[in-house]
Amino acid sequence: MFLSVFEIFKVGIGPSSSHTMGPMVAAARFLDHLRGLSFGVAGLRASLHGSLAFTGVGHATDRAVILGLAGFTPEAYDAERAEVALAQIEAEGAVEVDGLGRLSFAPKTDLIFDYGPPLSGHANGMRLMGLDAQGDVIAQEVYYSIGGGFVVTEAELGKPPAQPETLTPFPFETAAQMLDMARASGKSIAQMKRANELTRMGPAALEQGLVRLWQVMRDCIDRGLVTDGILPGGLKVKRRAKAIREALERERGLNLTAPHVINDWISTYAMAVNEENAAGGQVVTAPTNGAAGVVPATIRYWLDHVPGASEARVGEFLLTAAAIGGLVKHNASISGAECGCQAEVGSASAMAAAGLAAVLGGTPEQVENAAEIALEHHLGMTCDPVKGLVQVPCIERNGLGAIKAVSAASLALRGDGSHFMPLDNCIEAMRQTGADMSEKYKETALGGLAVNVPNC
Repeated sequence: MFLSVFEIFKVGIGPSSSHTMGPMVAAARFLDHLRGLSFGVAGLRASLHGSLAFTGVGHATDRAVILGLAGFTPEAYDAERAEVALAQIEAEGAVEVDGLGRLSFAPKTDLIFDYGPPLSGHANGMRLMGLDAQGDVIAQEVYYSIGGGFVVTEAELGKPPAQPETLTPFPFETAAQMLDMARASGKSIAQMKRANELTRMGPAALEQGLVRLWQVMRDCIDRGLVTDGILPGGLKVKRRAKAIREALERERGLNLTAPHVINDWISTYAMAVNEENAAGGQVVTAPTNGAAGVVPATIRYWLDHVPGASEARVGEFLLTAAAIGGLVKHNASISGAECGCQAEVGSASAMAAAGLAAVLGGTPEQVENAAEIALEHHLGMTCDPVKGLVQVPCIERNGLGAIKAVSAASLALRGDGSHFMPLDNCIEAMRQTGADMSEKYKETALGGLAVNVPNC
């Protein structure tokens, strides 16, 4: 099993990796599928199922599908060009597609929200169709957005992804294997992960990619810290990161603040990211959009508040975090629609705790312990976004996830790495809990906080 750091961390757009990025990626894949057919199509149609239908509008799934069928991709998304394209498609009832020409597609009639039972393969299902001139379906494909921007077809679901022939030197699929390989090799988790990555790319490309990831994360924090206003979607949620940052800066040097105010800084960094995500800005999946603030906030805390921190080691942090994220995804899930928010913010907190423990000098055993502590104390967390928007409780939840990551790393570093509950067992407990969790609490906005809202 090999998941690259650039699969766990992907540059994309908000507000959701599974509901926005995934459907856009699926649309792009479907266009490629149509280009490979021996016959042409005259039009397009799409139907959204399960969680993609129930919370699709709040997550901008409809916009993502429309733009994806018009040729937009998350990594090259241009907000201004997207608005122009949306207006044009709405007015003309058609899209212009490279290699396919002008295809009929009227969003009001050709984009269907199916609120019936979800498709059998996953809670986030969508069916994309190619039509003939009479409007009959002559080509179709089912896609599942399985979290973190990952997309599979119905045929691919449940099958291991095709791997390049090159074998990785450290092919760990469990935390236990990871620790055994670390002991045998004398290498850190980041060093093993780096060696695996170098079988797929050169060192310069790896370093440039890691620098790029942190640049996008840092820029996202910075934008969120200086932007105020009301978030879109109808809840009228105010952006808070800018005001909190300004208050914290005014208090500096006044000797009036308690030590625990550092938690406010950590939360503010995370909230800045997730306010940008909620506004549809550029973020990095970490491992998802809904949990995109936890890892960047923990890195920013380390760089700005911990003596001896250096940006030169951010790559080590990211590689360690990606190793943990890969284990969670491989053995359980990072999808809120599949396992609740424990799979999103819980996984992100485990990744951040591991990365922080590593750059603070932790052994592989202490790093694994940090990840386990953070994940263990998110078990059972539901995904119940109000109005299907990635705002309440998601924005604050990232702040608390980052605080838990810092606490978990610190606690693990106070020990020798030995502990009662192995990370592998904790990941399995998360998977089982997700399987048992009611669908109301798995990103459908049908239970919990989503239905317990003020009447006014």
